[in-house]
This record gives sequence, C-alpha cells and structure tokens, in this order.
Amino acid sequence: MSKFRIAAVIPARLGSTRLNRKVLRPIAGRPMVEWVWRAAQASGLMDPVVVATDSDEVAAVCRERGIPVAMTSPACPSGSDRVREVARQIDADIYVNIQGDEPTLTADFFPPMLDLFERPEVEVATLAVRCPPHEFDNPNAVKVVTALDGRALYFSRATIPFDRDRAGFTGYRKHLGIYAYRKAALERFAALPPSPLERLEKLEQLRLLENGMALYVADAPRDTIGVDTEEDLVRAEAALASIKSRKGE
Repeated sequence: MSKFRIAAVIPARLGSTRLNRKVLRPIAGRPMVEWVWRAAQASGLMDPVVVATDSDEVAAVCRERGIPVAMTSPACPSGSDRVREVARQIDADIYVNIQGDEPTLTADFFPPMLDLFERPEVEVATLAVRCPPHEFDNPNAVKVVTALDGRALYFSRATIPFDRDRAGFTGYRKHLGIYAYRKAALERFAALPPSPLERLEKLEQLRLLENGMALYVADAPRDTIGVDTEEDLVRAEAALASIKSRKGE
C-alpha cells in the first residue's frame, strides 16, 4: 500500500438521535472517539488520521489527547460529506471514512480493505463479516450480497439472500460501515443526490450502486460492537476493559 497516500477521517457529530453525545461517552477510561482513532493510528497505513467535527467541544477533547482535528461545516448532512470537506483540506489518493461509534475496531481491520486498491477497478471498498445467527432478522444488521469477485450486488436491512427452499442457509454477511474511496470516487459520490433505494432502505451505500459505482467488499477479521444504545455501551465497556486488562494498562 506504500504507493498510495491514505488519509483516515473519523466523522464525529456530538448530537445523535439514539444516544446523545455518544462520541464523547467514556468507555474503559477513554472517550469513544479516542478508541476509534487509536485503532486507525495503530494500523500504520494511514497518515494523517483526523477527527472531523463541527463541535468545539469534540475538538477540544481530541486536542487535549493529541488527536488531530479537522473542523467541518455544521451543514454537512452526512459523514461522507464531512469526509469530502476534509479531502479538500488534506490531499491524498485514498480516503477512509471510519465511524466514530465503532470503539472495538482494531488495527487489523484496515489491511483487508485497503489491499483491495491494488486492483485498478476498485473505486470504493468496505468490510463485512459472517452474520451471527441472532442478527439474521435484525434490520439494524445490514446484509450484503456480492458477486464472485467481491463486488457488492446489494445491501439491505432485509435478510438477503432469501432462503427459498428453507435449506437452513447460514452464510449471511453483515456489512460494517467503514469505507475507503479513491479521491475521484469520493467527490462523485458526495456530489450525487440521495437515490430512491437509499431513501427507501435508509442506506447511503445504495447511492453508489444505483449510480453504477462499483463497491468491493473485503472480509473483516471479526464483528464489532457499533454503539447506538446504552446496552451497546455496556457491551463495549466490558470488551475494552478486558483488552486493557490483558495489556496491563
């Protein structure tokens, strides 16, 4: 990956509909967004790794902890729009959009996704894991189906593919919301209006597919705990406290 300059951007909005101020909520002694930044930084593949925010409070907390910050407009409607704003401040070949509410990410999540850019046809890359059985019917666990070469065919909150003959299929794949874009693809994507399927399923990545932009999917090393609720916060706290204990921190 050394031939590419790769910048990582962690969009961090202070307001959140389901769990307010979640990016600053403490987990095992650190604000949530710091865990995400540490994981990306530890990969050694991305420079810089910045938090993109419109909040002075988020920016102050990050700077106190040595985390670089890029200020973005409060008018940004989505995380990808914040990443595009940062792309206009920081020059790179590839931009990685990392959700600020994924504190259990670790450095080994990034190589599988970034290795896809060795293939010239890859404009955008993302990650998926084998879906755990208890999430087969969970609409918040987004499913993805791919072609044989890893190109995404569709993402849905429904359980896809449909097991018509009830053969006991268990190979569902759960999408993880981490994306990497070549610079031109990021600009094109962010300039496009929301698409019909995107609005229907409330899944931003469908805008890519509806506009003919190929999105390739790599296998992540394991599932993550995306934090949207107090219950998620408790689970993440237990997982990260255990990791800190093993490291003797």
